[in-house]
Amino acid sequence: MSQFGKLLVLFGFVLIVSGILVSFGRNIPFLQKLGHLPGDLIIKKDNFVLYFPWVTCGLISIFVYVIMKIFRR
Repeated sequence: MSQFGKLLVLFGFVLIVSGILVSFGRNIPFLQKLGHLPGDLIIKKDNFVLYFPWVTCGLISIFVYVIMKIFRR
């Protein structure tokens, strides 16, 4: 049961940090570029736009992985 408690605390921490980043993201310079990194796919046709930020998703995945490794100890 203690593992479940740690997971809940980690999930709460991630929600708080993501809320702060969303609130103040426009004022933090490196977060302004987060959705528009080189390598993010943007395909524009006549009435169709496909936007897939795979580089941004990779960076977020690495960040979450590192945070989980830190809290897992």
